[in-house]
Amino acid sequence: MTKKIKVGIIGFGMAGRVFHAPIINSTKELELSKIVSSRKETFDTVKKLYPQVEVVSDIDELLRDDTIDLVVITSPNIYHVELAEKALLANKHVVVEKPFTITSKEADKLIELSKKQKRVLTVNQNRRWDSDFLTVKKIIEDGLLGRIVEYEAHFDRFRNYFKNNWREEKIPGSGILYDLGSHLIDQAQCLFGLPKEIMADIRIQRKGGVTDDSFEVILHYEKIKVTLKAGMLVREPLPRFIVLGDKGSFVKYGLDVQEAALKKGKFPNNVQNWGEEPEELWGVLNTNIKGLHFRGKVESLRGDYRKFYENVYKTILGEEELKVKPEEARNTIRIIELAMESSNQKRTVKFS
Repeated sequence: MTKKIKVGIIGFGMAGRVFHAPIINSTKELELSKIVSSRKETFDTVKKLYPQVEVVSDIDELLRDDTIDLVVITSPNIYHVELAEKALLANKHVVVEKPFTITSKEADKLIELSKKQKRVLTVNQNRRWDSDFLTVKKIIEDGLLGRIVEYEAHFDRFRNYFKNNWREEKIPGSGILYDLGSHLIDQAQCLFGLPKEIMADIRIQRKGGVTDDSFEVILHYEKIKVTLKAGMLVREPLPRFIVLGDKGSFVKYGLDVQEAALKKGKFPNNVQNWGEEPEELWGVLNTNIKGLHFRGKVESLRGDYRKFYENVYKTILGEEELKVKPEEARNTIRIIELAMESSNQKRTVKFS
């Protein structure tokens, strides 16, 4: 029989409710055991969706539970370090919702502690398992575009009003760069490693806004230009990915379908062909393959956020190497810090 690992979640806002609990509950090697929340609506929701799960209001009660091996931090960003530190000191393996921390020095501190405690520490960079990104990665790795010269990725939305949540308040770690930028920067790292230089333009575009809601971050590599963009005032869909090489191009519209399904309350283990994109979202490849010109749609690879937690499970058991390394998540935060420095000083800065 497969050894199950019991999991506790700290926080049950959108991240815990949408991106963690359903995925953990659908990963056969894991058992969702406890959720920390003080809200009555959380208790009602959990009892309806996960009747086997206990809701507690005290974080220490979860950390004292010796049956729980893995703790997932889904609190607001400003509490990530404090809660991850407490969990590691309680000898728990830890998953932190992105962004990892607010500063790279805080990330360094947590990485050092995890090594001292001999616990697994990782960050939920689930967008590595988006169908569109998996497809882009495969096309690049297989050399279908030849030598890559430009890569552009967007994470755009249209919301010309403000939601009453901490992400739109003027506090450390709020704003779109920490939120959606964490995903785009992580994906770029997966494909190309660390940049040599960074140039950024970070703005507040909505009237009355107090934290950034638009950014363009350009990562300079030796021979590749990487452009990462996100904004809250993009009503007409722009390409999600544009990849240019010396043999061809790939252009992809539309966002991975998993987020929309999760927000509708669907679970991966209850949906046939989970993470499969409809044909209208497939990207267009225009290239030469073995002397033949090809232009047409490429069926997207199937996305599956469960792969993140399956890897965490196997890493805890010593069966696999961790795919989302905390050092990579730390470098994402460092790039965010340097992007803010670049935007403030209106100059290109070196990665350091």
